[in-house]
Amino acid sequence: MSNPVLLVYSHRPEVRERIITAIGRRPAPDVGRVDYLECSGVHEVIMAIDAQSADIVILDGEAQPTGGMGISRQIHQEAAVVPPVVLVVRRADDRWLATWAQADEILVYPLDPVIAAETIASLLRRRGGEVVRSAGDGTGAR
Repeated sequence: MSNPVLLVYSHRPEVRERIITAIGRRPAPDVGRVDYLECSGVHEVIMAIDAQSADIVILDGEAQPTGGMGISRQIHQEAAVVPPVVLVVRRADDRWLATWAQADEILVYPLDPVIAAETIASLLRRRGGEVVRSAGDGTGAR
């Protein structure tokens, strides 16, 4: 079984690196190691979502020219399958925008490594249950 893939989007490599460093390679012992797919452009994110290449999508709300909130809203409206979305915002007051963008979770800068890792581990645990349900024989039975 392959490691879960976390897509990290920001136009700035240093922001992607901060997010990856905060979450770490193993967010919790029970979810194992994770792999990262770094994206610097919207087209890369959309292609990865369409190919179902990511288990969780982490979007920088401050990215340019298209912010993570707009991308989250777009993929929720257009994608056939939407993985859990985490928005990283600069201000706690932007939580309402993240809710509008249909984000599953929100992280606020400066990133707290404990909170970031716990947030991702929680989503992976929930996602793991969904993967088990979808891996059946097509009859809906487990």
